[in-house]
Amino acid sequence: MSGLPKSRPFRIVCVLSLTVLLAVATGCSATSGATTSPPPLPVEVAPVEQRDVPVYKEWIGTLDGYVNADIKAEVSGYLTEQAYTEGTFVKKGQLLFQIDPRPFQAALDQAQGHLAQSQGQLEQARAQLAQAEAGVAVAEANQRRVQLDVDRYIPLAQAKAITQQDLDNATQNNMAAKAQLQAAEAQVATSKAQITAATAAVEADKASVETARINLGFTRLTSPIDGIPGIAQLQVGALVSPASGAITTVSTVDPIKAYFTASEQEYIEYTHRFPTAKQRQENTRRLELDLILADGSTYPYKGKFDFADRQVDVRTGAIRLAGLFPNPGSSLRPGQYARVRAVTQVQDGALLIPQEAVFDLQGTHQVAVVDKANTVTIRTVTLGDTVGHKWIVRDGVKPGERVVAAGLQKVRTGMVVTPKPYQAR
Repeated sequence: MSGLPKSRPFRIVCVLSLTVLLAVATGCSATSGATTSPPPLPVEVAPVEQRDVPVYKEWIGTLDGYVNADIKAEVSGYLTEQAYTEGTFVKKGQLLFQIDPRPFQAALDQAQGHLAQSQGQLEQARAQLAQAEAGVAVAEANQRRVQLDVDRYIPLAQAKAITQQDLDNATQNNMAAKAQLQAAEAQVATSKAQITAATAAVEADKASVETARINLGFTRLTSPIDGIPGIAQLQVGALVSPASGAITTVSTVDPIKAYFTASEQEYIEYTHRFPTAKQRQENTRRLELDLILADGSTYPYKGKFDFADRQVDVRTGAIRLAGLFPNPGSSLRPGQYARVRAVTQVQDGALLIPQEAVFDLQGTHQVAVVDKANTVTIRTVTLGDTVGHKWIVRDGVKPGERVVAAGLQKVRTGMVVTPKPYQAR
């Protein structure tokens, strides 16, 4: 049968089969040509910016009153009155609490009575002294008179002009006069001693009166400062004493104090930049503080640096600092949480890139740099402080270079990309 001529239907089938094979081959060739490399990855790039930037530092802080005065009882007694409204402003000297004054008024009256009695005794002793001094004067006059008699009788007795009895009588009278003078002088000394004792008693009673008056004054618990008092820890009717602790606390809140802590390393760096006390004082006078409140808002009034503690805390390695902020209207209160922020220095010619352009690889910071040919190179960079939403780059990039800020996770070294300007989110 191989030698038989092929029929026409057979030839038609062969032609159709060949056509199908050519069509398949053509389709395969078209499919093969379509599998070319994908287009470059679109990414957003940001230029490395160079400019002078202020470097901010932030510290965690808490607010406290400029002066906090604890109101405590100095005497024991029952509270009879609370004379202020908690949380409202009070003036210096304003009554806050009243302790029952009656026992202390009675003690004052008694002390004043003792004082009057002592003063009377003193006056009596002074009168006795005056009487004794007058007696001394009389005794001195009598003694001088009889002494003159003795002096006159001695030559007369020697001349036998008078009898020996007359001289002996004059001598005896003189001795008696001297004894009377000594007795009068002793009475003066006794009166002076009585005056000294009476004077001491008067002074002691004056001290008792003053003590009683002070104790009576202590029954009025007044505010020692202008400020805002807190909640009363003891109520009317409570028995208070010096051991009772603070009944309330009054705080001066305008200005208000913000305590915050800086690390020992920050403090050492600061002293290196300003090595003398004069330089540090001048810098702190110029320093302005911002207060970031718990809700993230910035307090509208600038603060000033107040002081640094005398020592570094050995437990935390930090030093406590304080700033003062104006507080009109008393909107800030002691105990509030806040962050204190300040410009610590200005860095000249700093290189800035968006924070989104940096990724962390096992503690190493890296960026993706896009060159003029739109080819990506991964570089390791050294970062400094943050300025807003940007990093300061100390090393690893140059001004004007472009870094990938969006699409960073998809790029690799050597990849060609399609760069677009970065749009900050």
